Amino acid sequence: MGVETTNNDHGYTQKEDDEVARQKAIDDWLPITSSRNAKWWYSAFHNVTAMVGAGVLSLPYAMSELGWGPGVAVLILSWVITLYTLWQMVEMHEMVPGKRFDRYHELGQHAFGEKLGLYIVVPQQLIVEVGVCIVYMVTGGKSLKKFHDIVCSTCKPIKQTYFIMIFASVHFVLSHLPNFNSISGVSLAAAVMSLSYSTIAWTAAVDKGVQPDVQYGYKASSKVGTVFNFFSALGDVAFAYAGHNVVLEIQATIPSTPEKPSKGPMWRGVIVAYIVVALCYFPVALIGYWIYGNSISDNILITLEKPVWLIAMANMFVVVHVIGSYQIYAMPVFDMIETVLVKKLNFRPTMILRFFVRNIYVAFTMFVGITFPFFGGLLGFFGGFAFAPTTYFLPCVMWLAIYKPKKFGLSWWANWICIVFGVILMIVSPIGGMRQIIIQAKDYKFYN
Repeated sequence: MGVETTNNDHGYTQKEDDEVARQKAIDDWLPITSSRNAKWWYSAFHNVTAMVGAGVLSLPYAMSELGWGPGVAVLILSWVITLYTLWQMVEMHEMVPGKRFDRYHELGQHAFGEKLGLYIVVPQQLIVEVGVCIVYMVTGGKSLKKFHDIVCSTCKPIKQTYFIMIFASVHFVLSHLPNFNSISGVSLAAAVMSLSYSTIAWTAAVDKGVQPDVQYGYKASSKVGTVFNFFSALGDVAFAYAGHNVVLEIQATIPSTPEKPSKGPMWRGVIVAYIVVALCYFPVALIGYWIYGNSISDNILITLEKPVWLIAMANMFVVVHVIGSYQIYAMPVFDMIETVLVKKLNFRPTMILRFFVRNIYVAFTMFVGITFPFFGGLLGFFGGFAFAPTTYFLPCVMWLAIYKPKKFGLSWWANWICIVFGVILMIVSPIGGMRQIIIQAKDYKFYN
């Protein structure tokens, strides 16, 4: 689906000229390539919104399954590795002079060839992006329900299904914003929220003080249980650092000239984003675990019941943040669907087409979210399959394929370490996730 750019010299027939003009018109209409006037701070908050998922709230729980030593090591290692692979992607965005790889799969096609590149990247990217959208449907619905239950504890309980529908109603409106720049306001709000609720989570924990009966051992009664939980927690951490699927698409919105390539401002934004990520992740994970030990629930906001107004507010912040994240992950999917419809199936690029495509997508994610609300377990499962590759080692494999660094040199070692770490994650986290799904699904009734 990559677009070949042609230098429009006079050697072209009228027909070819028209074709070039038509492609350009389509590019100007597609969500990712339509506006290229973003500032560097746009990339900062788009990256924060994409990266800091509601996954941050389950980090203390992941810590309790990993233990102090491995937990801290995995958190820091993931932070460093994903920052490195992100840098690689930012560098590779414009490594061919005069051409920009605006989408993850275009870079894949450059590294692995036209056909193979598509087959390697697109399925993984779609699993991640659609998966995240579905998870955020559930997360948004759950947080709204928690907000309702906290604020109005005497009310008649409303089913989670309805809350997911309420949450989806926002997206039936927002998903019609045409491109990344037009959602930058939503994204900025989301980025601010993620910092806010992370801060609420750990400051409220510090305020509670270390619990008198705190224990830091592993919870599972059996050796096997401990190992499986450990695997599953690795998947949770991998999911927490999964902003790479939209990084090229975010960079595509930044203007670029040969003198001032887009990687400068993009990299500045990424650094800011990663500092914010560290400020969100490390305090929540470490302080949450330190205060509650292994009695923490898989969402730290549930463990912190009081003060009521603060936790209600934090849940509302989660909702606002998840609204922004959903949009950021949905945008590349819209781009893919619209590209196929307009370029391959020759639909006319109109508002009506966009209206149908996007509403159907939102409805689809809502329906799946309502049907399988234990999607969090599915995440550990999918997380391993798709998050680990796209975040931890696919960029490294592309780097090795394209730049062919000297064997046993620094770059070569760095890439292979990431690849090994990523492959291990890819193998073990689905195993842990699968077991959790089986445990949760056996007492589950559809649409209850």
